[in-house]
Amino acid sequence: MSPPNRRDDEIRRMLDTPHPLLPAGLAAAATARGHRILRRRRAVHAALWTLLLAAVVTAIVLAALMWPSSPPPAEPGTWWPPQN
Repeated sequence: MSPPNRRDDEIRRMLDTPHPLLPAGLAAAATARGHRILRRRRAVHAALWTLLLAAVVTAIVLAALMWPSSPPPAEPGTWWPPQN
């Protein structure tokens, strides 16, 4: 077994002292703050997912509207050099 460490003794002395009193409503205030943070985070995530969904739907609609229904007809002579 190792010899006792001075820091360990100091820490034990600090932990053996009486703990300071906390305000009566501290736990309730911390819980309320945590609920507010979670509500805000959920609202932001929902808004971002909605925005992403709207962007995807918009991209699909634009792609469907702008997509050519058939390829343009090839003009004669565009693939081959003109004949003399």
